[in-house]
Amino acid sequence: MDNKRMKLAALAAAVVAVAAVGCANMAPLPPGADLDRMAQEAVKTSFRSEGIAKVERVTQIDETLRLCNQADASGKPLDAATAKRIEEENLKTVKWPSDGKYLGDWKQGEQIAQSGRGQTWTDAASTPNGGNCYNCHQISKEEISFGTIGPSLYNYGKLRGVANPDSPEAKAIVQYTWGKIWNAKAYNACSNMPRAGHMGNLNEQQVKHIMALLLDPQSPVNK
Repeated sequence: MDNKRMKLAALAAAVVAVAAVGCANMAPLPPGADLDRMAQEAVKTSFRSEGIAKVERVTQIDETLRLCNQADASGKPLDAATAKRIEEENLKTVKWPSDGKYLGDWKQGEQIAQSGRGQTWTDAASTPNGGNCYNCHQISKEEISFGTIGPSLYNYGKLRGVANPDSPEAKAIVQYTWGKIWNAKAYNACSNMPRAGHMGNLNEQQVKHIMALLLDPQSPVNK
């Protein structure tokens, strides 16, 4: 579970914790109440592991999420030095294609982008996860239902002049695109985009298929 989902779960738990304290005392919380601690305690007591869905998804967060959550809570962005350090550390976690090939099958990439299934307690561990890409982005013009949290990706490769993804000229944008899908926080410290590869939401082959959807000249994205 990444930043956005973790924050939603923690927020819900915090509401439960605050409501419980308020009902018990019929008085406002004292100044300086440790809501983060209360939220974590509420999560631990209110959530349980079942199937492949483990409590650790919402109770174990790394430094990146911790600092970004603190920045969100304060309403102030991370200072430039901290943001740069986080990006550099996350960039080190990016796993590049083991065979050096970045693109898979765009048709499978479209199926992954459309799918939001996977990682629920009823799923088997071997169940392929979806990418949920359309929840935040426009990708192909054929799909009219899409989110706008992220920028439109329609004509992604075409607009960037990637007529041949294997050419030396395209290397920089191809590698950037891979890194952004694998771990978005390598390029934007507190990005709301899930760290799809880093968190294990998508495997290497699935990332290749989404890469093809975005960059293959034959993909409807670039028509």
